[in-house]
Amino acid sequence: MPSNVQELRPKPPETEKITINLGFVDLGHVDLMVKDGFYSNRTDFIRTAIRNQLERHADVVKQSTARKSLDLGLRNYTRADLEAARQAGEMLHINVLGLCSIAPDVTADLARATIGSVSVLGALHATPAVKAALADRTR
Repeated sequence: MPSNVQELRPKPPETEKITINLGFVDLGHVDLMVKDGFYSNRTDFIRTAIRNQLERHADVVKQSTARKSLDLGLRNYTRADLEAARQAGEMLHINVLGLCSIAPDVTADLARATIGSVSVLGALHATPAVKAALADRTR
């Protein structure tokens, strides 16, 4: 990026990398499906399989999401959000299914003072200091 351009808000990644272990026979079946042109590569096969399973269980996921009062998708907590909670004397209880992002300018002290609990099904993006400060409050 040129030195005269300032990025206002870093764009969060749209995917998260995971690692899986497959048996040789299962992996061979995946490779056969790729070789025969059903899928463009292993990743395409795995994404499709995951999406099919999520679709298959969509009703159960929807009920569980409602029961657990989860925020769906991308939830970003800014320094201003946490400062407002502190001003109001409130503790935040973060429950996210997707990506939860705590702004890089949030200090560990501010996070501990305003976040009572963190439960993220997906990914939590925060500075190492904030993650360490909330470690005992993260489920």
